[in-house]
Amino acid sequence: MVYTDIAVVAFLFAIIFDHFMIKSRLTTKKVFWTSYSIILPFQLLTNWWLTSRNIVMYSPDAILGIRIASAPAEDLLFGFALVLSVMSLWVYWGRAGVQKN
Repeated sequence: MVYTDIAVVAFLFAIIFDHFMIKSRLTTKKVFWTSYSIILPFQLLTNWWLTSRNIVMYSPDAILGIRIASAPAEDLLFGFALVLSVMSLWVYWGRAGVQKN
C-alpha cells in the first residue's frame, strides 16, 4: 500500500471513528474547525522543514506528486486524521469521566 492509500484510509477512518464509533461528531462543530485552523499552519511549517531538508523523503511512486509547503499533499490528509482522532478521544474520555491516577 502506498502513502496515498494509507493517508486516504486514515482520513476516512478518522471521520468514521468520530461520527459513528465515538459519536462526538467534531467535524460538524465550529470549535473543531477553529482548532484545526490554528494547528494547520504549524503542520505545514513542520512538514516544510522536514521535507525541504531531506530529513523525511518520499518515494515519487508512493505519492501523487502534489506538494504543499514542500511536503506531499497526502500529509494534510494524514495530519487531519491524527488531529481529529486525538480530539475525538479527548471528548470521549472527557464524557466518560476518566479518572486521574
